[in-house]
Amino acid sequence: MIVSRSIKAGVSAAAIALVAACNGGSLDTPPDSAETTEVVQPIATSAARPAPEPAPAPTPIPPPGPSTFTYDGQLTQGGWIRGQAPGGTRSATLGGQALELDDEGYFFAAFDRDAGPTATLVARLEDGRTIESPMTISPRQWNIERVNVARRSGGASESFMQRRRPELAQINAARKVNADTDGWSQDFIWPVTGRISGRFGSQRIYRGEPGSYHSGIDIATGGSGAPFVAPADGVVTLATSRPFSLEGYLLIIDHGQGLNSAFLHMSKIAVTEGQEVKQGQYIGNIGSSGRATGPHLHWGLKWRDARLDPLLFTGPMP
Repeated sequence: MIVSRSIKAGVSAAAIALVAACNGGSLDTPPDSAETTEVVQPIATSAARPAPEPAPAPTPIPPPGPSTFTYDGQLTQGGWIRGQAPGGTRSATLGGQALELDDEGYFFAAFDRDAGPTATLVARLEDGRTIESPMTISPRQWNIERVNVARRSGGASESFMQRRRPELAQINAARKVNADTDGWSQDFIWPVTGRISGRFGSQRIYRGEPGSYHSGIDIATGGSGAPFVAPADGVVTLATSRPFSLEGYLLIIDHGQGLNSAFLHMSKIAVTEGQEVKQGQYIGNIGSSGRATGPHLHWGLKWRDARLDPLLFTGPMP
């Protein structure tokens, strides 16, 4: 009789003797090779292993972008800045005005001709923090002409305003367009070269009463019909089909982020509304339409409601 390998621990000695007797021998007599009996000892249970330690939490990855505002430009009245907001910025403002940020946090902002001496960039971050960057805005010496005559009294006639109101509505609508273009990020070029016959910010004072200041720069080329080009990429938001009462043939190009160019007194407009234009592209011809004393190109720049000096975008006339 062969004893199974599954003999359990704790079997009594009597039971083992009985098995031996049935085999015709004693426990001291080894079994023959054909009938090997093997007693299997119980396998000891190993000690319980400690639970693995939890993996360490991943190190937070900081949001892309700088730790504070970075920018450059012209920090002066009628000037501008291009910059990048801190990484993780949810919203940003300049002097309380909301800034438009692109996908990487870049923005454009500017300072009106009469901007005060300071301005502050403010970023509100996703984690609840606020980062501020104060700036000093330098004043400028404007070309002021004082004349010993009274300013013309009375407003515009009603017949004039009947024509003017629709024109102003078109101009305001064109300047509210926020086109998907990045012309604002480019280094601007002169639309045409010539003599600067009128400078931004110049103003007359009539017996102590200030008149309107010059809102752009005038470029005279010696005659009508000279072609000019786009100073930066953009989208045409206004191309008048008839001369406006003051501006004459008027062209407005949106450069994105609230920045736009206006070209006045043209003799010909060579582009159409909604058309995308590239820097250096021919867009029209100089003239003397509207209220103008002679052929010249009036180029004005605005960022939202702030009027800017084109000379601070291009540098000196070549």
